[in-house]
Amino acid sequence: MKIIRTATIPLSLNVLLTGQLRFLANYHEVIAVSSDGDQLDEVREREKVRTIAIAMERGISPIKDLISLFKLYDQFKKEKPDIVHSITPKAGLLTMLAGKMAGVPIRMHTFTWLIIPSKQGLLQKLLIKMDQLLCWAATNIYPEGKGVKDDLIAYKITSKPLKILANGNVNGIDLEYFSKKNISIDQQNQLKYKLGISDFDFVFVFVGRLVGDKGINELVAAFSQICNPDDYRDANSQICKLLLVGPFESELDPLKAETLQEIELNPNIISVGFQKDVRPYFAIANCLAFPSYREGFPNVIMQAGAMGLPSIVSNINGCNEIVIEGENGTIIPVKNVDALQQTMKKMIEDKEYYNKLKANARPMIQSRYEQSVVWNALLEEYKRLLKEKEIEFKPCTKTT
Repeated sequence: MKIIRTATIPLSLNVLLTGQLRFLANYHEVIAVSSDGDQLDEVREREKVRTIAIAMERGISPIKDLISLFKLYDQFKKEKPDIVHSITPKAGLLTMLAGKMAGVPIRMHTFTWLIIPSKQGLLQKLLIKMDQLLCWAATNIYPEGKGVKDDLIAYKITSKPLKILANGNVNGIDLEYFSKKNISIDQQNQLKYKLGISDFDFVFVFVGRLVGDKGINELVAAFSQICNPDDYRDANSQICKLLLVGPFESELDPLKAETLQEIELNPNIISVGFQKDVRPYFAIANCLAFPSYREGFPNVIMQAGAMGLPSIVSNINGCNEIVIEGENGTIIPVKNVDALQQTMKKMIEDKEYYNKLKANARPMIQSRYEQSVVWNALLEEYKRLLKEKEIEFKPCTKTT
C-alpha cells in the first residue's frame, strides 16, 4: 500500500509526526510531501521514508497556490497512492483537491486546529469557504480533539462524519523520550547555574512562540505582579522565575512594547530563545504556564506533563481536554491577567495543592496519550478504510 502524508511546511512533518512515519513504513510505503527545507531532509533521514518537495504557501496566494495544486496533481498521478493524508490547512486544501482530481480513492485530512474562530468579517467567510471546499474534496475528516470537532460543527464546515482517533492527538507522546530521568542531576544543576536559577526558586516555564496570541503579554504582566525585580519572595523565601523557551516573531504577532521591556529588564524573567531539545528546561521547572488564546491540541502540555509538570492553561480547545481542573493542572479564562496571577501565586504557596497536581501529571498523560496508542489507532483506521474500498492490504516487508 502506498500512503502520501502532506504538510505545508517541513517543520510540521518533522515535529508533529516524529516517529510516526517510520512506524507506518513498517506496514506501508510512505512518502512525505511538503515545501523544501532542511527539516524535510531530517524527516527523510530519521523516518527512513521517501520525501518530495513541493512549494506551498502558508498564506493565501492564488497564483502560487494554483501552481502547487497542479504539482501535487502531477505527483499523485505519477505515484498512484491508495491514501493521501494531510495535516495542515493549506496542504489540506491543496492535497484534497489534487487527490480528488487525480482519483486517489482515500483522501484524509486531520484538522489540528481552526483559525476561523479568531477571525472576523470577509476573511472569516473566506476561510470558512476554503475549509468547506477542503471537506467536500476529502473522503474522511478527522478533528484532532473534541474542541476542534465542535468548531467544525459550529461553523457548519461539513455534514460528513467527524471521527476523533484515539484520545485526540495527532501523534501522542513518547514517554521514554519525555521523561525527567533522561536529564541527569548534573545536567540540571549545570543548566540552573548557567541561567542563574537556585534550588530554592519556583520556576514557571513557557515553551512556544513568544507572540501575542500565545498569551505572553498576560503571562509577563501576571508574573511581574507576583515576582518583581525587587526579588519578591513568598512565605517560604522562594524567588519566582519565569523561563521563556521559544523565538520572538515580531513580524507576525509582536508583543506589546511594555511586555518586551519587562522581559528585558526583569532579572527574574529568563528568555533563552528557540531550543531544539526542550526537555532540560522542563526538568528544571516547577510548572508550565500556557495561557494561549487558541490551540488545536498542544503538544507542549503533554510534553510538560510527561516530564512531571502540572500546567496552568487557558480555557480553549485542546488545553481544556488535556488538563483536568484540580487534577493535573488548572484552567483559567482567556486573557485574564488577574486569574493567571492568582493561580500562579497559589501554585507557589499552596504546597499540598501543587504536590497533588505534580503527582498526577505524568500518570494522566501516560493513561491517555501514550504514543503507541495513537499510532496503532491510525494504522487500524488505514486498514479499515482500505478494506472498505476493497483494496487488498499487504503489509510492507521493509524493515526500518
